[in-house]
Amino acid sequence: MKQLSFSRLDDISAQAVASPRFRMNANMHDDLGDSIQRLAIAMEPNTVIRPHRHEHTWELLTALRGRFVVLLFSDDGFVTHRVVLGEDCAVQETPAGVLHGVLSLDEGGVIFEVKHGPYKVINASDFAPGYEVDDAQQGEALNRWYAQAKVGDRLWGG
Repeated sequence: MKQLSFSRLDDISAQAVASPRFRMNANMHDDLGDSIQRLAIAMEPNTVIRPHRHEHTWELLTALRGRFVVLLFSDDGFVTHRVVLGEDCAVQETPAGVLHGVLSLDEGGVIFEVKHGPYKVINASDFAPGYEVDDAQQGEALNRWYAQAKVGDRLWGG
């Protein structure tokens, strides 16, 4: 039997605060080759999740602690869907191949993710145009944009 205790969530949250990326995960799957990946991800508000897609799998998210903005995008950069997990929604499933981004709104936030494995590194081609490179300054601006973005707003293109 596997469990994620509240003390384990506390531990990964503390590790996220100390991490250069401001996030840390606790895997429930045995290895990266498992056919279903299941993990809790502690995400501080200053972590950056660039708009990206998973061509091979849907992605299911639920908030264990805190609130998270989840945005879905069209291929030409328009926000097609916005939800705040932990506030107005309990679970969000993003279809395979859809560009999406996430913003943690609260310190100590932990999100739970389920998707098909095996684990695959996100390649540059899986990120939205202009977001292929991890850039700290761009990330700060991106998080500010995510926080206020509405359906119909455009992040790239045009």
